Amino acid sequence: MNQKLINQKKTETTIFKPYYIQNHGKLYLGDSLDLIKSIPDNSLNLILTSPPFALNKKKEYGNESAEKYIEWFLPFANEFNRVLVDNGSFVLDLGGAYIPGYPVRSIYQYELLVRLCKEVGFFLAQEFYHYNPARLPAPAEWVTIRRIRVKDSVNVVWWLSKTQHPKADNRKVLKPYSQSMKQLLKNGYKAKVRPSGHDISDKFQKDNQGAIPPNLLEIANTESNTAYFRRCKEAGIKTHPARFPPAFAEFFIKFLTDEGDTVLDPFAGSNTTGFVAETLQRRWISFEINESYVIGSRYRFSE
Repeated sequence: MNQKLINQKKTETTIFKPYYIQNHGKLYLGDSLDLIKSIPDNSLNLILTSPPFALNKKKEYGNESAEKYIEWFLPFANEFNRVLVDNGSFVLDLGGAYIPGYPVRSIYQYELLVRLCKEVGFFLAQEFYHYNPARLPAPAEWVTIRRIRVKDSVNVVWWLSKTQHPKADNRKVLKPYSQSMKQLLKNGYKAKVRPSGHDISDKFQKDNQGAIPPNLLEIANTESNTAYFRRCKEAGIKTHPARFPPAFAEFFIKFLTDEGDTVLDPFAGSNTTGFVAETLQRRWISFEINESYVIGSRYRFSE
């Protein structure tokens, strides 16, 4: 085989058929490590995902232990870096885990972060924390039986980027002003230096149409009466047990992309990311390996 044919073979990509198509995106059934090879270099604006966590107890959707998690995840991460545009972002939502048999925590999320930055080449644009006030007390052994730990209600969320200057605009995710801030804007504020040393200037009184959100995202995951749930129940299909809330996907898609940009979720589950991207007029691609979850995810688009 001559060199030209060898080079052509290296660059060939398999054309996969989508399981279903919506106006702005497609979902593919299969292993994302295989599927992502069909995506060209530097072609996606955002990868937003919540992969199976490194939990001690095996879940039906499949998950690796903390000891094996990093080596399992890094091949995906290398592909993510390849397909992102230079100012694109990779947002990774990860839950924590305890060391088996002990009331102390695994640090796998932080070890993974270091390797994503040191080996794969990502930059940490900012860390976020997803606080779910509705989460149940767990693990029971340490929280509700021995009562020596409090419940774990926060996931770490790593916002990673290919360069030091990823595209982002916090004006797209402003929060409504508090009543006290509305009152301050109405009545005015005397510029002064606070006891902490912060200089509060006249610019503090400017109405920016909302407050800049913090990196703590308080979003309850209590979805129970949507078209997805109702239609799955009617069809006898089990809903995905580990969905993240639409408001979580909405925040990062608005913050980090523009209309017409392309978003990928390589571990789609019930395809929350694809559904939100569709409503926000973003192009989207979703990968999911479990056909039952794929069938159920179609019901998100039924209303």
